[in-house]
Amino acid sequence: MSGITYVRGDATVPSVKGVKVIAHVCNDIGGWGKGFVLALSRRWPEPEAAYRAWHRGRSANDFGLGAAQFVQVEPYVWVANLVGQRGIRTGSKGVPVRYEAIDAALARLADKAVELGASVHMPRIGCGLAGGKWSRVEPLIAERLVRRGIAVTVYDHGD
Repeated sequence: MSGITYVRGDATVPSVKGVKVIAHVCNDIGGWGKGFVLALSRRWPEPEAAYRAWHRGRSANDFGLGAAQFVQVEPYVWVANLVGQRGIRTGSKGVPVRYEAIDAALARLADKAVELGASVHMPRIGCGLAGGKWSRVEPLIAERLVRRGIAVTVYDHGD
């Protein structure tokens, strides 16, 4: 069983063959405009448009903490919008990241990756603007994805 591969680079340009899912964490208030999503939006307009439509229609769909939305952006590339943070500000209830929501969304991601026969690529999800700790997120990825035999690459942005 392989672990998580760490590389320097841009998670929006995974350089492996086969089907790839680029995963990232979104908030539960429909905000898209800071952090990794900007890199996604520079490459493809579809993930943002799909996320915003999903949020707008939330009274009639599964949008919410722990949900996952899969958007195909190229023949072999999908983007996974994982709802894993409540709001966007650190306040009285702490940082926006919600580990249990990331865990639930990762389980959905694992099912999709297995179905597609895909590898998964991501920045250190939940650890940027969401304020999470990688020491809490990494074991969730290992449990939900790596344990099911899914190849996971985590990208640290190079300067």
